[in-house]
Amino acid sequence: MIEKILILDFGSQYTQLIARRIRELNVYCEIHPFNKIPEIDQYVKGVILSGSPFSVNDSNAPYPDINSFQKKIPVLGVCYGAQYIAKKSGGEVKASKTREYGRAHLKFVDQNNELISAIPHDSQVWMSHGDTITEIPDHFQVIASTHEVKVAAYQIENERTWGIQFHPEVYHSTDGKTLLQNFVVTICGCRQDWTPDSFIDSTVAELKSKLGSDRVVLGLSGGVDSTVAAVLLHKAIGENLICIFVDNGLLRKNEFNQVLDAYKGMGLNVIGVEAGKMFLDELKGLTDPELKRKAIGGKFIDVFDIEAQKLKNIKWLGQGTIYPDIIESISVNGPSATIKSHHNVGGLPEKMNLKIIEPLRLLFKDEVRRVGKTLGISQTILGRHPFPGPGLGIRILGEVTDEKVKILQDCDAIFIEGLKEAGLYDSVWQAGVMLLPVQSVGVMGDERTYESVVALRAVASTDGMTADWVHLPYTFLAKISNDIINKVKGVNRVVYDISSKPPATIEWE
Repeated sequence: MIEKILILDFGSQYTQLIARRIRELNVYCEIHPFNKIPEIDQYVKGVILSGSPFSVNDSNAPYPDINSFQKKIPVLGVCYGAQYIAKKSGGEVKASKTREYGRAHLKFVDQNNELISAIPHDSQVWMSHGDTITEIPDHFQVIASTHEVKVAAYQIENERTWGIQFHPEVYHSTDGKTLLQNFVVTICGCRQDWTPDSFIDSTVAELKSKLGSDRVVLGLSGGVDSTVAAVLLHKAIGENLICIFVDNGLLRKNEFNQVLDAYKGMGLNVIGVEAGKMFLDELKGLTDPELKRKAIGGKFIDVFDIEAQKLKNIKWLGQGTIYPDIIESISVNGPSATIKSHHNVGGLPEKMNLKIIEPLRLLFKDEVRRVGKTLGISQTILGRHPFPGPGLGIRILGEVTDEKVKILQDCDAIFIEGLKEAGLYDSVWQAGVMLLPVQSVGVMGDERTYESVVALRAVASTDGMTADWVHLPYTFLAKISNDIINKVKGVNRVVYDISSKPPATIEWE
């Protein structure tokens, strides 16, 4: 078993960031809802209580029972977590004029306290709270203050329990990493041995033990997650892993053959299935984005099932599920509201009577890439931009037809290859082209045209939860626009999307 830090989630938008920062210290941690606290065994070295959109004074505020571990192992309350510990111990938390949002500076730091040792006076921290701890019990000691808030951080005397009013996990808290390292390494005594190498060793050993000589089928997409999952499974069970790569007719230009070629040298047993016509037939007449997604997802399940049924003695379905997917499914408020349905193989286990195996279920996206690099997977695959499961089907607004797919494939190829040639591809998290259900007047030569409009989209992000549009050079955008209009018949206008997420999403559908 692995030693870990436990993070209790009260619904903060920053909870995943806490986990990411701790893992950057090579310390394993897990996020659990405040109302589903797991057993605190000898492998749990400390507990962090996250922030929350609630006020501790709300009638429906989260009030977990932390007596099972408080005073036994180190505890750190962050923002709401700090207010909760203070209030339940007899202190007062009020909405007052001393509330703080955004950047603040510590005017007092008790550098003798092990939580904030090595953090300088005037250190910048990030505040995000409407309530303030106005009174603390006598056995609490203030260890940091800002100019506006006296109790910016405290420790309970003779107890390894701390509370901080600011968020050390965000980059705006300039010494946040130091504080978290003080907690998880110095105070909790974690060994910092959670590395890609250790993950690979422990995961392969676990897969061998769990799967034995059983056969596994896995759907490959050509993306990072499914590829790393496949290589880990292959290391554990070799030829007992069979991979299926389905061409749904909505891939990028020449992508089907390119992906199959990329897998040839990796020793994976990959079956390629060309099923584009089946998917396009299923999409006829559909214009609603959600109906298109469901049609593509449903047809994928049908095609995958047909191919898998040709194989014998399959007992497991491998999936490239990663940790954010797991967190969302057990979040504080239940699964998040559906903005758009995800394209996955969720209907397969029931239909095929298979057990699920998810080698990456503990990893964030950036960790998947580090594991992939350690496994020796090509940077061509590891550096590939995320691509939606429904593919170009949700980048063609309105009905999807074979003609529209070809137009969009050509436009997309010009844009993506242009990014690579200009040295911009690796600085962009995701890029693509949208074919709009709009036609506009143009002039080509001496002729009037009435043709389609395409929108270029390029965003910077860490995990896709939020994203900013990328300021691509004007000269580059001008060249791409010129190339698309001159080389792709049916397009006479190119626009660039400068919307961030939120409020917009990365994809248009």
